[in-house]
Amino acid sequence: MKNDFMIIKERIKEQITSGQLKANQKLPTEDDLISQFKISRYAVRKALGQLESENLIYRIQGSGMYIQDLNKKWNYNPESKTIGLICTHIADYIFPKLISHIDSIIAKKGYSLLVANTHNDTSRERLRLINMLDSQVAGLIVEPSESAKPNPNLDIYQIISHDKVPLIFINAIYPKLHFPVITNTDKQSEKELVKYLFKLGHQKIIGIFQTDDLQGINRMQGFIEAYQESSITLSNSFLIMYSSHDNFKTISDKLDLYLNNNQPPTAITCYNDQLAILVVDKLKKMKYCIPQDISVCGFDDYDGTSYLTPTLTTMKYDTYSIGKEAGQGILKLIHGKEFHSITHQPQIKIRDSTAQPHN
Repeated sequence: MKNDFMIIKERIKEQITSGQLKANQKLPTEDDLISQFKISRYAVRKALGQLESENLIYRIQGSGMYIQDLNKKWNYNPESKTIGLICTHIADYIFPKLISHIDSIIAKKGYSLLVANTHNDTSRERLRLINMLDSQVAGLIVEPSESAKPNPNLDIYQIISHDKVPLIFINAIYPKLHFPVITNTDKQSEKELVKYLFKLGHQKIIGIFQTDDLQGINRMQGFIEAYQESSITLSNSFLIMYSSHDNFKTISDKLDLYLNNNQPPTAITCYNDQLAILVVDKLKKMKYCIPQDISVCGFDDYDGTSYLTPTLTTMKYDTYSIGKEAGQGILKLIHGKEFHSITHQPQIKIRDSTAQPHN
């Protein structure tokens, strides 16, 4: 059941994004909202506070709360030399290299990057978008947050589209939006990885996938289709789904259920290399030998995976090409040229973490 403040917040937000409440229109008073929704003053104030922090309403001291005029607030500045980059993460994993490659391209043309992260949280994404637009960036490169879920920030993206602010998505794009996007063949590549495990002789495979992002959904679909297209029954597979906000213990506890099975898996394929590294560490602590007892695969070809013991079989995410194309693409859009979506096909990197099952 939703909290009272969420009910009123979502109702008002829906009325704003649908246009039912107009720009600069005054909201009902706290007393009126309490009477209308039959909720506490605390809930009303909390809802209004969050709407204000999301820049959907604004306060005039002594007068009340009003609907923000987003179109009036943001004016696109084509003379700006700053490009906004919004990523789910910026300080670790593959993201520093991706950011560096984008920056190396735009810097040659006199542009600088304004970088922000969302920790894969749509409310943070909203704030980052608002901050970027407030800064009058020349264009935006966005990695969407929780891209497998309904997008609560459609109103801002619609304004960006209407005002023709240049924007490129990377890794995924929200449904109903029509911006260029640079993606990977996540489903096909995961299918290829699982079929490689089949070729080695594995049948009982665990697939662990992050399902609040489209990349994870597509990779999971590739895992399932690999079984569907083979003679191996799908009942031999094991699926673990998790959210980006879950800690590793949540995943580890689910993994234990399958590892302790009477017929345990002989291979594990992970959503990405970051997860695979944690899984390998867990297995080693449990005295498993990799790949003799169990094979492990990742996805992305993170730099550190070639230095692990054993080195990790994975799919290569081409940070150089994707960063370069994102930088070149946003410059084209800023200067009024066309840029069309690009799809990469990651290549398998076979290393020491996979082998034929010993039994």
